[in-house]
Amino acid sequence: MLSREITTKIAFILDELIPPVLRDSKWFMWIPFKLLFGKKTTEFFRFKEHAFDMSFDQFKKTYESLESVHIQRETDLNRACISAILDNIEGNNVLEVGCGRAHLAKKINARAQVVACDMVISHEMRISNPEIDFRAVNIEDLPFIDSEFDTVVCTHTLEHVLDIERAISELRRVAKKRLIIVVPKQRPYKYTFDLHIHFFPYRWSLLACMQQSERTGSRSLRLIEGDWYYQEEIE
Repeated sequence: MLSREITTKIAFILDELIPPVLRDSKWFMWIPFKLLFGKKTTEFFRFKEHAFDMSFDQFKKTYESLESVHIQRETDLNRACISAILDNIEGNNVLEVGCGRAHLAKKINARAQVVACDMVISHEMRISNPEIDFRAVNIEDLPFIDSEFDTVVCTHTLEHVLDIERAISELRRVAKKRLIIVVPKQRPYKYTFDLHIHFFPYRWSLLACMQQSERTGSRSLRLIEGDWYYQEEIE
């Protein structure tokens, strides 16, 4: 199982040292994709090209289909980002959107009440973590009332969503005090070893998406070990 710290180093080599003409070449990328994804290689190759033509149900089914060949690790977060998130939880009522395998949700649950959401929540995860309130939701249409949660956390998720502006609007809508977002610092390429469809290679790449709303107060953005950590106060 590869840790986030190791894959960040691999991503640096791919993004910074291999020329784009090779990174975007089907023939150059086919062999490593075949080794990683086997029979699912073609599905991975075609994903970015077809993602924005999919309905939410089609998008969800694609993720379910490719789940077995995703890079397997407990969390996409690095340790420094986890510490930053836990240090900056405001209030006792927290929503995590994009909880993955619930690694962060379990840590949040030790200090605050947490509702953990994702596009797909497995039965096994519910059984293994009965103390956590899991919800299967669409980030673009969250089933919560305005300002329901003191802190809203969303990590390694916005790079996956179809309508990123709508998703950010929903995260802000349900947050009462603070919004925390983490995304990977990554260059856009035609073929990547993930299902990302949004990329944030520069500071302004994320800020361009985080246009301030009437409820946006002070905010900060910093790079933490290869990931962008964004924090926004809600007024």
